[in-house]
Order: sequence, then structure tokens, then C-alpha cells
Amino acid sequence: MIAVGTYRYNWVVIISCLFQLSCIPMHIMAKTKPTTVPADVLLFKKAQSLGPGINLSWLEQTWDSHILQDTSITEHDFKLLKTLGFKSIRLPVAFTHFERNNVPLDSVLLRINKVLALCKKYGFNLVIDYHYGNLTNENYQAETLKITDFWQKMAKIYIKERADRLFFEIYNEPTVDDAIWKDAAYNIVTGIRKIDKKRTLLVGASNYNSIYELSRFVRLADENIIYCFHFYEPFFFTHQGALWVGDQVATTGVSFPYNEEKFPALNPRAKNTWGETNYYKYRNDGNEASLMDKLKGYVKPWADRYKVPVVCTEYGVYNKYADQYSRCRYIKAMRTTLKALNIPGMLWEYNSNFSIFDGKPSLDNLPDCMRDAIGYTN
Repeated sequence: MIAVGTYRYNWVVIISCLFQLSCIPMHIMAKTKPTTVPADVLLFKKAQSLGPGINLSWLEQTWDSHILQDTSITEHDFKLLKTLGFKSIRLPVAFTHFERNNVPLDSVLLRINKVLALCKKYGFNLVIDYHYGNLTNENYQAETLKITDFWQKMAKIYIKERADRLFFEIYNEPTVDDAIWKDAAYNIVTGIRKIDKKRTLLVGASNYNSIYELSRFVRLADENIIYCFHFYEPFFFTHQGALWVGDQVATTGVSFPYNEEKFPALNPRAKNTWGETNYYKYRNDGNEASLMDKLKGYVKPWADRYKVPVVCTEYGVYNKYADQYSRCRYIKAMRTTLKALNIPGMLWEYNSNFSIFDGKPSLDNLPDCMRDAIGYTN
């Protein structure tokens, strides 16, 4: 039997100990008993760290046979992008093109590693994007194996790089059938996971990373994926005059937002194409509200349903025919719309035919309206 005095004494000791514990500062408690942040919270945090971002158009330019010898991207560019407030770089690379032309992977990696080193130096996240792949409905089984093998090599090469700083985007703008892409994406991701279980991957839907296909896409059974999409709507405006698109965008002089008084006549070459349909739709599509309606109507509900983060890895305007102020208004509208929906965005692009600069990239060549468009206030 325990003596009454001892019983009372033990309770006094217990109460005293509990009081002392309650007085320990929280930062000391955190060191002795750290809390674990849920994986999904960390994944959403990673996604948010990608915006605002920008694409470096360089290693995907397959039309330039000397692209690997191009030294136009220098440390100056990273300093400039840091000044402008960008947090991440997306680097599209035409890996299939280089392989087909017998360019050793090591030669391509030299350029990628230069970018990676500068990203580390200036605090950027880096997304390595598999651009211009060769996946088709006919060859997808064999090609999926090739792509998987490639990413397994990359996973081994970059296994020691921080998973919150270096991201892999497994395939840019797939054009195969939805079911085929779902199967291919699953197998590519599964293959990467055999080598690297921590790397965060970016995966988009078919039909050129379409928001409409994304809304029908069933998320993959992997908890470390950020889903991506591209948004160039209204395409009639953003790609006006782009020769590689064809006659559907032959009508030029289109402003944003829609202006009835300045709206050009339909280019005859666009007749009987989607360009004619989009011409008559533009009076309703050519405004900021339409951007919000589409993103809020297709992307946001899908992300909320599956409880996954999303990022817009491309948006922008072809700068040859669209006037400067329309381009500024569109880019600002997209930036603010994405921000309102809490979706990170990455501009296409830095220094080529969608460039935000009026000439060679520099602060002096960044128009005032574009400074406002990208949110640069200094």
C-alpha cells in the first residue's frame, strides 16, 4: 500500500513538471520534437515556388543547326530575370532532335548544367522540359520505352540535386489520344520512380497540354506530381500571323481586348478554317473575363476535385503582328487572372519571338506597359 503522504507528494511533482513543460519556448520544443509537414502541403508549396516563371527559348530551337554553339544566354540574363522578380526558369530541350542528329547527350548536358549552375547562383528553380518528342498513336509503345529510358538516365545524373529546386517535365504538348497518353505518362512516371522517388514531376494532358483535355484527365497514382497546362486563348489573338500555325491565324492587326472600331477584316486565307470561326467568336472571347471563365471553369474545378496543384507552364503572345499595348494588356490580364485563382504562371518567353522586350533583353528595352504587365514596380 502507498502511504498517503507519498501519494500527495507524487502529484505535486507531476503538476510541477507539467507547469515547467508548459513554460518551455515553442522554438525549443520544435527542436526537441519537430513536426512533420504533410507531403501534399509541401507539394503545393513547390508548385507556388514556380511562379512567376519564364521560359528560356534556346535548346528547343530545332530550326537552328548551330543552337548548341549559341552563347547569347549569359549570366547577365539571370541577373536581369532576378531583378524582374522571376522565381523559376523553364528550359525546353529538344532531346529527340539532338539524338536523331547524333549529338551526344553529354554535349546537351553541358548547356543544361550551365543553366542549372546559374539558377543555383541566383536562386531560381529549374524545370527541364522534354520538348518536341516523337510520340504518336502508332509508335507509342516503343517510344514510351525510349522516353522512359531517357528519363531514367536523367534521374541518375541529377539524383543529388535538390527535389525542391530541380523539376522534370516529362513531355511537352503530347498530341496522342487521351487514353494512349495516360498509359504513356503512367509508364514514364513509374520508370522515373524506380530511380528517384523524391523528384517532383510535371505532367500535362494531351492535345498540346490543353485545359479541356486536363479537365477530362484522371490524375496519376503518384503523390509527387504537379499538373501543368498551356494557355494561349484566344489563339486567334495570341498567334496572329504565325506562319507555322497556318492560314487559320492569317488575320492580323487584332487588338486585345476586342475593339469593334479597330477590328480588321477577315483575311481571305482564313476562310473555311478554324480562323473564320474564331474571327466571329472574338467579340465574345477577346476580353479578360473570358480568360477567367475558361480557367475557372475547366482548370480550377479539376485541381480542386483531385486536390492536386497545377501550374500554367506557357502563356504569352507572338510579337510580330500584335501591337505592344495589346500584348501588355493580355499578359497583365493573364498574370492577374492566374494570381486570383492561385495558379502559378510561366511566360513564353524570354528572348525570341514571344519576348517581353522591345529588342535585346535589358531594363532599357522593357516597355513601361510590359513592366506593369509582369508586375515589375522598381
